[in-house]
Amino acid sequence: MTRLQRIQELGYELPTPPIPVANYVAAILVGNELRTSGQIPMQDGQLLYKGTVPSCQSVNDAQKAAEVCGLNAIATASNSLGGDLDRIKKVLQIRVYVASDPNFEDHSTVANGVSDLMVAIFGDSGKHTRVAMGANTLPLGATVEVEVVFEISP
Repeated sequence: MTRLQRIQELGYELPTPPIPVANYVAAILVGNELRTSGQIPMQDGQLLYKGTVPSCQSVNDAQKAAEVCGLNAIATASNSLGGDLDRIKKVLQIRVYVASDPNFEDHSTVANGVSDLMVAIFGDSGKHTRVAMGANTLPLGATVEVEVVFEISP
């Protein structure tokens, strides 16, 4: 089964990769690593989750936002690899930024939204190192931002 077939089997649709809105690239290939820029929960040009956790978004909704970010990262990787997701050997690292209220402490629970997605799609190759941290605001007021580093085969 291909990676794309696995994504579809899980009930997901690979979105159109978001276009950078400033002076940066969506992803860069360095040796055998593909590094994505930060992905926010955009779909079809619309920000799906906005505001801090838990006052504006629940932890559950923030997990869904992280999942959307993960799908955007995979779509960005696919675009960088000419559509060949099967070149992804491993998910190496994920950084998850959560727009959160000052006393919020469940950043890792929010980050599970993207971590669980990667393991569901890539199996053991989806297990990764991770950073989950809070921020008072994120670009465009997004609830979550995610960046991913993939190991790529030649």
